Amino acid sequence: MSERCGWAGPDEIYITYHDTEWGVPEWDSRTLWEKLILDGFQAGLSWITILKKRDNFRSAFAGFDPNVIAEWGEPDVLRLLSNPGIIRHRGKIEATIGNARAWQAIEKEGGFDTYLWDYLDGSPLQNHWKNLGEVPAYTPLSEAISKDLKKRGFRFCGPTIVYAFMQATGLINDHLVGCPRHADCAAMAQKPASA
Repeated sequence: MSERCGWAGPDEIYITYHDTEWGVPEWDSRTLWEKLILDGFQAGLSWITILKKRDNFRSAFAGFDPNVIAEWGEPDVLRLLSNPGIIRHRGKIEATIGNARAWQAIEKEGGFDTYLWDYLDGSPLQNHWKNLGEVPAYTPLSEAISKDLKKRGFRFCGPTIVYAFMQATGLINDHLVGCPRHADCAAMAQKPASA
């Protein structure tokens, strides 16, 4: 019998995330940005911490609308630093504002979604790992994307964060081959006509 990836559990919020979101190709520019920001906030913490606070983050950060966040300044940083529902880290909060501005610049060039998917010729990389020990923490591709994002003004987007982001957003399919979600996510490899 197939079993889900070993990292998913035992908490129900983790299992639901694995079974419905993780590895599903994401084609929406704003949603991709939100997930990159949340992966940046996760640095040094466990992902379940972010999952449990995600609704608080969405409320505190105006639904992760980068066009709104790009206009924020020090009063907003102070407001967020006093919000116990999120990770109160000045550097990560300030980076989110700067990353919103960097996102806007990439959007003007053709879209953050296009920018990311062009690294993969528009189709998710399909890995075939058999156990968690085979899965890398980062790859040359995540290093290249990280380097370019930093050059464009992004922060908290090192190669390991970028790799975790790519896994989460289905840019790469890193479900283990024995996990039922591997085939499910592989079947979603083509961008929907409506996206």
